[in-house]
Amino acid sequence: MFPIHSKGVEQKLTFTEKPGKRRCRGFNLRVFRWSQAMVYFIEEINRDPGLLPNITLGYRLYDTCGVEMFSLRTALSVISQPLKRNAAGECVSPSVPLIVGDSGSSLSMAISRSLNLFRVPLVSYFASCACLSDKSQFPYFFRTIPSDVHQARALAHLVRHLGWTWVGTMGADDDYGRTGIDMFTAEVTQLGVCVAYRITIPKLPSPEELRDIVATIRDSTAHVVVAFAIEEDIEPVVTEMVAQNVTGKQWVASEAWVTSTLISTRANYASLSGAVGFAIRRAEMPFLKRFLQNLKPMGTPYSPFVREFWETQFKCSLNTTLPAASMAEPIRYNKTCTGRERVEDTDSIYNDVSQLRVTYNMHKAVYSVAHALHNLMTDQNTTASIHSLRPWQVVRYLRTVNYTNIFGDVVHFDENGDPAGTYDIVNWQQRSPDGPVEYVTVGRFDSSLPPTQQLLVNSDAIVWHQGEKAVPKSVCSASCQHGFRKATREGQPVCCYDCVPCAEGTITNDTDQPECIPCPDDFWSNPRRDACVRKQVEFLSYTEAFGMALGATAILGAIVTSAVAAIFLQHRATPIVRANNSELSFLLLLSLGLCFLCTLTFLGRPTSWACPLRRTSFGLSFALCLSCLLCKTLVVLMAFKATLPGNNTARWFRRPQQRLSVFVCSSLQVVLCVVWLARSPPYPIRNTWLYRDRIILECHMGSVALFGCVLGYIGCLAAFCLLLAFLARKLPDNFNEAKFITFSMLIFCAVWITFIPAYVSSPGKFTVAVEIFAILASSFGVLFCIFLPKCYIIIFLPDHNTKKFMMSQKGGR
Repeated sequence: MFPIHSKGVEQKLTFTEKPGKRRCRGFNLRVFRWSQAMVYFIEEINRDPGLLPNITLGYRLYDTCGVEMFSLRTALSVISQPLKRNAAGECVSPSVPLIVGDSGSSLSMAISRSLNLFRVPLVSYFASCACLSDKSQFPYFFRTIPSDVHQARALAHLVRHLGWTWVGTMGADDDYGRTGIDMFTAEVTQLGVCVAYRITIPKLPSPEELRDIVATIRDSTAHVVVAFAIEEDIEPVVTEMVAQNVTGKQWVASEAWVTSTLISTRANYASLSGAVGFAIRRAEMPFLKRFLQNLKPMGTPYSPFVREFWETQFKCSLNTTLPAASMAEPIRYNKTCTGRERVEDTDSIYNDVSQLRVTYNMHKAVYSVAHALHNLMTDQNTTASIHSLRPWQVVRYLRTVNYTNIFGDVVHFDENGDPAGTYDIVNWQQRSPDGPVEYVTVGRFDSSLPPTQQLLVNSDAIVWHQGEKAVPKSVCSASCQHGFRKATREGQPVCCYDCVPCAEGTITNDTDQPECIPCPDDFWSNPRRDACVRKQVEFLSYTEAFGMALGATAILGAIVTSAVAAIFLQHRATPIVRANNSELSFLLLLSLGLCFLCTLTFLGRPTSWACPLRRTSFGLSFALCLSCLLCKTLVVLMAFKATLPGNNTARWFRRPQQRLSVFVCSSLQVVLCVVWLARSPPYPIRNTWLYRDRIILECHMGSVALFGCVLGYIGCLAAFCLLLAFLARKLPDNFNEAKFITFSMLIFCAVWITFIPAYVSSPGKFTVAVEIFAILASSFGVLFCIFLPKCYIIIFLPDHNTKKFMMSQKGGR
């Protein structure tokens, strides 16, 4: 069954008279060549002694006109032949074991459904719709062309391989076109490609519909058009595009029209130049051309199709009484054919054997049938006879056909009756402006190979639309470069997007990334947001100016403290030094020196030993300092209370008791620090949450509760010392240090009270700087308030530093 005529002639139905006989028009030379190739292959099999020996295959040739009604009528007439008498005189039905056809998917579906009732197998050479693989609907259907499942996947991967993400689709209004576009869209969407539009070509499009179709293609921003249609359906669209001079579109063709000479004409090449698509595998058959050229219009057996071909090819009429094709629309020519015209003198698609692709599928179909019949004939375990064959008896052997043909290809059917998906990728090229359009093979697709090896494209060999060598671009939005991500536009396909810069701390190091990649914890994005660089590690260092200034201040404080101690040591016998226990004064100077020096531990990189050292040295040195100040204040109070009659309090607070008081007060802090270090000591951490672009090295407190106890104890000592000093502030001045201690404690408390908000609000390394500043400020406050007045008297007023002067001041009062 072949659509030798491509269209049916519409009839006007008046419903008042009987309709006339249906007619067909548009003699298709390409399809006629397929039918003659089938005849040649059958004659080849009959001449082959190794295949079906002593058996001669016959055939009946039908024209379906590409119309579903004609196809159904033909199929039913094949299986409903009138009874005939056999050699024994019995009336039998002349059964046809199978049908080869049809070329269209929709026609094959209609035929196959009708044949299911009679279990007649149908072997198609050109019906590629994936729906025909459904064995629940088409259990007796086989084909030698790959299913469109493979073609849709191949087209999708080709589009993605070439970098196209914005394409238009077009399909015929039949099962082949609709199913093909559906599968292609599903496949290509999974690969991140978007479909800009979908056009359905009517079977009989009006001029207005054709103009609308072309306008959609012309006005779309998609520069690539993927078309699933047979040549007869797409030809009107191409004609309209040429008429409107629409160019600039890259066409991707399905196998049904990519090698069609009806479409690939010089007139159409301006609009379709550089088209690419998947074609059926081709074969070289040199002897077929001789057979085609030896065709005779009045040969035996007579064929009305040969007669019509002759008249169409040579534009003449044969003078014969033999019948013409019954469904062909009669055409009369003024010229009379002689019958001696030579086919080899013509140049048409009929005798063009350079692209035998569908013809090769026909070869596989005919030979598959022959091998199935041969296997049936040679099977010793079957009761079927080749001479009284029923159609359903052939199905079993068709399913198990497996042979290697003369071209080296293995032919077999899978469980769905389909062959392997193998295609050539062809490209339309024209060597010269007046030359023919050539189909140049530029790659292949083979579904039997591993996924990464199925598609092979030689991009350098492709000549694109309008002769370009570079792959054309077809995108809705330009690629997002490194450092940007795609942000889909609301209400538009995912391929239409804006390029948004990556946020800080995230990067993209490839194009068209949907999301920016966060940098690892120790890294940060560079200014271009295309690479992660190591974060800057920050801590208060000796080498930076601020750290050097604080360190120098701490050393200066220690030096001043040492100088004061030297002055006191040199004048240790003087009354002003001996007053209020000089031992406490020296011990206080020692603690102040330690307070200054402990700030140096806060500078530099925090380590596992530096963190505990800086916290404990701060706590112990300040506890010792405040213990000395507390004892000094108590000494003042005790000394002046002892002057009262009958008060012996002073003898209970002599030097040994003072030393013990300092020791006990300091020891409590030592115990707290030991417990702190034993249970949860301070440790270094990498602070990555304060700043996102840098790492702050700092010391964690370890146990916050124990750190609070250490600070709380220092606060209690300071508060108690301030209270006692305040009570003793109005005692006589000469021996009274209470007034200076009061001032020093006021400065101490003011510094540490303001320290709290400053510490909390200071970021990063400046937190440590605030802590150092508080230690230095409070230490200098104590040093200057307690010792500066005495040093002034020792150095500048030595006459006041005598017992006589002291006593005279006391007596005067």
